[in-house]
Amino acid sequence: MLQFLKDKISPMNPLRLFYHKMMAVFANIYYRFPSRYLTVVGITGTKGKTTTTNLIASVLQEAGYKVGMTSTILFQVGDLKWTNSTKQTTLGPFFLQKMLRKMVDERCTHAVLEVSSHSLVQNRVWGVNFDMAVFTNIGEDHLEYHGGFDNYLRAKGLLFSKLNRSQRKNRIPKISVLNKDDANYNFFDQFLADKKYSYGMNSGTCFATDIQVQPNGSSFVLHVPNNQIEVQLKLPGMFNVYNAVAAATVGLATNINVAVLKTALEKASAIPGRFESIECGQKYHVIVDYAHTTESLENLLSLYKDLTKGKLYAVFGATGGGRDKAKRSKMGAAADKHADTIIVTDDDPYTENEWDIVEDVCSGIKRKEGEGLWKIPHREEAIKLALSLATEGDTVVIAGKGAEEIQMIHGQAIQWDDRSVVRALLGRDLKVDIK
Repeated sequence: MLQFLKDKISPMNPLRLFYHKMMAVFANIYYRFPSRYLTVVGITGTKGKTTTTNLIASVLQEAGYKVGMTSTILFQVGDLKWTNSTKQTTLGPFFLQKMLRKMVDERCTHAVLEVSSHSLVQNRVWGVNFDMAVFTNIGEDHLEYHGGFDNYLRAKGLLFSKLNRSQRKNRIPKISVLNKDDANYNFFDQFLADKKYSYGMNSGTCFATDIQVQPNGSSFVLHVPNNQIEVQLKLPGMFNVYNAVAAATVGLATNINVAVLKTALEKASAIPGRFESIECGQKYHVIVDYAHTTESLENLLSLYKDLTKGKLYAVFGATGGGRDKAKRSKMGAAADKHADTIIVTDDDPYTENEWDIVEDVCSGIKRKEGEGLWKIPHREEAIKLALSLATEGDTVVIAGKGAEEIQMIHGQAIQWDDRSVVRALLGRDLKVDIK
């Protein structure tokens, strides 16, 4: 029946959405509504969800709580962690409820869930009793699926609208945590909650000042009500300062001491596939990152453009399957602005023609092919070219897939990991004829 629905009925058709809701209802009944016995934190937004989710889990753990987590890259139940290889941010309702039940059975006290707009619209998180909702930011992503930005924004708002309507647990308030610097802060602030916290740069319940960004990390002063403390973060970039302050705000809302917040944030290592540096003895930098939207790609490239003494190489593509075609040329323009050499390649083409996607991306690039621009749909060959061209002092940024372990090509899932490919290539004598 599910395959019939996928083939014959549009994703937003009410019948298909009703089907998803019924599956969520059955899943909750089967697993006995496990979220009722956990303090559940949901994180939504366009960028930063995964890193923020992992940082929040780290903060709660440092405070002594036993934590479960579901995110785009990792699953966790207590001390056990394993890779999310499904390519889904929020899994189907039966998997999600099974995970929550396992957390309860393993005596976890908190569940930290990365929540996608798709899962909210499709009722995959129906029955999950959220106690805290965290908003990172809003940009252009999945707009074609939702039918425009306003619908996308409203989809994200569903997490906050259901927060206040959910049943209260014993002595656990309903709390919203919002990015005060985002242009859509007021939209999310309209939803009711027992307590509201905000965060940002220079203002908010928690905020950061004196920010210093370095190639391998950042430092800032974290301000909380009536206190402040310096934090040395191992994650680079202003966006990771935002993620860290968001996690600190959740900690503050959970009554965690500021010294514990500092320890947790400073212990946190790089999230797999997020600004991940690959070191194999080469004399240049190689960075693998998940950036797959215009803004995230621009943030990534502008950061490493400033930090690179030599040339900046950008290897990236755009997702196929009809997803957000309008952003492809914008991503090309972002790369054209910052990168010295651009290599446009595959991301996850799904059933789309790879060359069509490449050309869509390149329509936003002003330079000509062969003049700092290469079109190579085969992702391994594209990475190989960048590594062969790079010299001492350069940086190669490989964007779009991060720590993902599969690639969708011609409708088939194949084993793939940018990091493994880079390590394998760096172990060879790389020679590429580009004449």
